[in-house]
Amino acid sequence: MFEALTERLQQVFRGLGRQGKLRPENVDAALREIRLALLDADVHYQVVKDLLGRVRERSLSEEVSRALNPGQQVVQILHAELVSALGEPGRLALTGPAPRAVLLVGLQGSGKTTTAAKLARWLRSRGERVAMVAADPYRPAAAEQLQQLGQEIGIPVFFQAGMSPVELCAAGIEVAARGGAGVVLIDSAGRSQLDEGMMAEVQAIAEHVRPVETLLVADAMTGQEAVNVARGFQGRVRLTGLILTKMDGDARGGAAISMRAVTGVPIKFLGTGEAREALDTFEPERLASRILGMGDVLSLIEKAQGTLDQRQAEEAGARLLRGEFGLDDFADQLAQVRKMGPLAQVLEMIPGAMAGAAHGVDGEAAENQMVRAQAILSSMTRAERRRPDVLDGSRKRRIAAGSGTTVQEVNQLMRQYQQMRKLFKQVGKRGLGSLNPRLH
Repeated sequence: MFEALTERLQQVFRGLGRQGKLRPENVDAALREIRLALLDADVHYQVVKDLLGRVRERSLSEEVSRALNPGQQVVQILHAELVSALGEPGRLALTGPAPRAVLLVGLQGSGKTTTAAKLARWLRSRGERVAMVAADPYRPAAAEQLQQLGQEIGIPVFFQAGMSPVELCAAGIEVAARGGAGVVLIDSAGRSQLDEGMMAEVQAIAEHVRPVETLLVADAMTGQEAVNVARGFQGRVRLTGLILTKMDGDARGGAAISMRAVTGVPIKFLGTGEAREALDTFEPERLASRILGMGDVLSLIEKAQGTLDQRQAEEAGARLLRGEFGLDDFADQLAQVRKMGPLAQVLEMIPGAMAGAAHGVDGEAAENQMVRAQAILSSMTRAERRRPDVLDGSRKRRIAAGSGTTVQEVNQLMRQYQQMRKLFKQVGKRGLGSLNPRLH
């Protein structure tokens, strides 16, 4: 996400960092590069103009001229103005008598149906009783897709053939009320492009069910087109929030920066992958930090808390502090890391060099390597994982054949394991301070 934009901004910041004192010509040269980077990322031109106008004014103030490191001050100013452009984080307003309807609208291909399932799962994890309505009788298999997703996550889905979308919504809400649901998510029909028929239909649904939230699901990879789609829906229904999908792709990312400033509608969620849990609440300060290559530790912690098994982690930690680290522990660690999402995304959240390194990571290659490592470990017997010293050439050939890898890859994995085991033995014997002599 934002890879090209982040790299270009980092180059500008390195240039500013070499300036002992910032003069107007230094600031203007840097802002020209930042302007080109933002426009290339498909940020709306008016947003760029207003944003950099404020950055220039603040960068030439006495506050910055007296700073010990004016380059860093400019980065902080740009961060603050980016946060301002992204807007305050929007939160769902689930008030009023149950069941409260939440209407999802958007074009075909924006990921609306998948987002409905992700949002249902997110709401249930926060104590809500949720139901869904498949209100798209036109797209082939649209209802079946939502019903399948509902089965996966354990959320009931209402659909009945022969009903109009308005009738489907009314009947679905009635069924959800009898079932004790507190929130009903309505997956409305999309079209390949904005047209009068779709707008009239969405307007009719909104007037009939009076949703507490009307959320536009927009594809971040479409750039400025996403802004135009938001404007189109705004003309017919009262949008209360935006959900930007495919934020994990190679999109230029400008839509995320432009949407709030141009439409005035708050961004509430970001879709960051295909997994059912890959839906993040929108946090402008964290997103601005990642755009500028400053990492996002808080999101990393939240992702870890949401995916890692706490009891398993505590037991593993206790074993490590005793100097014990077996191949079963190694396999568990690989599985836990993979749960957190693509490796490049995880590195992107770590400040400093690791955030920059994420842009050089071949995400697919890294994922494949982890999958192959897990396959190797799974091809071992329980006795071999407990006593890896028994692994001779014959056993390694069998493991390689069973995992679809080579003996060289098995040997490489075992070397990595032995290095980690040696490190954890050192920690177990001497304490955490042994990893850093300056702690003694």
